[in-house]
Amino acid sequence: MLAENDEVYIRSVLGRELTPLEAAAFENLWSEHCSYRSTRKFLRTLPTTGEDVIIGPGDDAAIVKFSDDAVLAIAMESHNHPSYINPYAGAATGVGGIVRDVISMGAQPVGIQAPWYFGNLAEERTKWLIRNATAGAADYSNTINVPVLSGYQMFDESFSGNPLINVVCFGMMKPNRFMFGKAFKPGWKLMLFGAKTGRDGLGGAAFASGDISKEAGEEGAANTCVEGHPEIEANLIAATLEMFERKTILACRDLGAAGLCGASSEMCVDVGARIFADAVPLGDSEMSVTEILLSESQERMLAEIHPDKVAEAEEVCARYGLSCAVVGETMGSDRFVVEFGGGVVCDLPIKLLAGGAPEREFPLRPYAAEMPFVRPEGSLRELVLAVLSHPDLADNSMHASQFNSQAQGRTYAVTPFYSVLEVEGRGLSLACGCNARHTFLNPYAGAANTVLELASHIVSVGGMPFCALDNLNFGSPENPEVMWQISEAVKGMGDMCRILHVPVVGGNVSLYNGSEAQGTCVRPTPAMAMFGKGDLIGWEWPDVGDSIAIVGETRAELGGSVLDAVTGCGGAAPDVGGVAALPVIRDLVEKAQVSGSMAITRGGLLYALVNLAAQARVTIKGDAVTKLFSETYGRFLVTFSDEYFLKESGLSYEVIGKITADGKLTIETDEETVVLTQQDLFMAGSSITRACRAR
Repeated sequence: MLAENDEVYIRSVLGRELTPLEAAAFENLWSEHCSYRSTRKFLRTLPTTGEDVIIGPGDDAAIVKFSDDAVLAIAMESHNHPSYINPYAGAATGVGGIVRDVISMGAQPVGIQAPWYFGNLAEERTKWLIRNATAGAADYSNTINVPVLSGYQMFDESFSGNPLINVVCFGMMKPNRFMFGKAFKPGWKLMLFGAKTGRDGLGGAAFASGDISKEAGEEGAANTCVEGHPEIEANLIAATLEMFERKTILACRDLGAAGLCGASSEMCVDVGARIFADAVPLGDSEMSVTEILLSESQERMLAEIHPDKVAEAEEVCARYGLSCAVVGETMGSDRFVVEFGGGVVCDLPIKLLAGGAPEREFPLRPYAAEMPFVRPEGSLRELVLAVLSHPDLADNSMHASQFNSQAQGRTYAVTPFYSVLEVEGRGLSLACGCNARHTFLNPYAGAANTVLELASHIVSVGGMPFCALDNLNFGSPENPEVMWQISEAVKGMGDMCRILHVPVVGGNVSLYNGSEAQGTCVRPTPAMAMFGKGDLIGWEWPDVGDSIAIVGETRAELGGSVLDAVTGCGGAAPDVGGVAALPVIRDLVEKAQVSGSMAITRGGLLYALVNLAAQARVTIKGDAVTKLFSETYGRFLVTFSDEYFLKESGLSYEVIGKITADGKLTIETDEETVVLTQQDLFMAGSSITRACRAR
């Protein structure tokens, strides 16, 4: 229901009572999910402009320049609450919705990323969520032939009651050829096309603006979940892009949160709109006007179209088997009017409805969560295997293999850390994610290091980061500690983006990620997606005999590490990492002066060794626990045949060993020598597969 103080305020502005449709419209469009009421003041502090930014935050997707001949449309969203209730449909429609945000700008979708967060893998529900979310997203993306590339997986108890299903999509188009999501011409028609409108998804925006309650559970919230139809989406993509190329439509917007009400009021905020609700093609003839306007049925688009182009649009839609109808018109006024059953059922100032929600102020309360470091018990070998077996680091191919990462033929490389696409002979590099355990312990440094981590992955393949998206996943803003997390995280994110000259061109805010039913609140997760560009760098394993070095200083920063997750050792969380190595590493990679490069992040040096130098002999001097497991940011593991270039780079580094051909990773320390065979590494890395197959 509409909050009482909001209803009082709206009545005072209008000078009258609200109709049922108007009250429902405000409830959804003034929700946190749609209006960002408690976070707008923080988001305004982020850097959003740059030489490659054509359209920044505010539209369905951002537009950024990749080259003189190609621009990208990029967008990021969350489908967290629906995916807890129905993971198959939630993840599938998360993919479908973000793809429509990209095609609404006139871009051909070419790739998807998926940073996902789940609870304890030992719980049956977590396994069920993973299996079904993966299947839903894979079935949808494969059907529409868009590759799912690099993702990010994290497992933590805090996500047990509310998994995070974030999705990124990016598309390509020619320069100076894109649509906007806002109508400009009074007297033009508003056309709804795609699937028919049904009762599914009612109140989805309001549902996403509250904790998953005990009362709702799986059954009570089921009506807010929607089913996806990827075969319709495939036709919708083709039809939208054809009408865009033929200049049949002028502006376009995806029907997402708050359905037709949200899309039409946001699209027409500068010109006003009159909606003919009786004209909406329905899948259920008994729907009320409120249901028609607020349904979040999938695979629907709203377009601004010249009256003379209506027949042309109808012909295209008919050819692709899509429903199509003129459901309104732009007015050249400041009103949002809905007609139904021969009368006016809604007449509102459009700027009040779309964008007029007053900001909400909630108190902030800092906290301290770091615990003193206690050296974990057990041999070094036992700790090494425990860390490598943690699902954060384990092989996820059991699920990732369900996605067609090679769709469309542009995919150059896919790894757990980054992906690269070939675009006009150049490399478009991608990375996404966020370490929520670090951000919980130190929201400012954790968010800053999120930016740094993604940039480090991109430069490790020779890319230059040029833009980023965010998806701020937090608990209830009514919790003062959560509001402090948000304020600190956005500061950290913004400060590091300014240091690296990476603008945040769009994103999403997802609050109330918690479960009253399970008594959980997610760790703060300001997930990001970053894009880079550079030459295509051929990837080959380092040669036998190549040297191995750590670049950068390793600090005793074990709080929130994977070692901490498996042993509870505590310790200081990573401080903001240094950035000096990034441009130098990129230069070394681009000029092939190193044979291998990998950012040292989750799992510390140990995990980097397993991925870059799984057959090697290394010597660790000093405290082996810190050296192997610390997750200090801004460091790299590199391999090389000629140390000259590293010496000349000016970087601080330490040579620790050489690549071998004996099939083993041998780690010599002052206290113990650990020998890891390929079978050891396989067994540790298969923990997700073994857990999900267990019954």
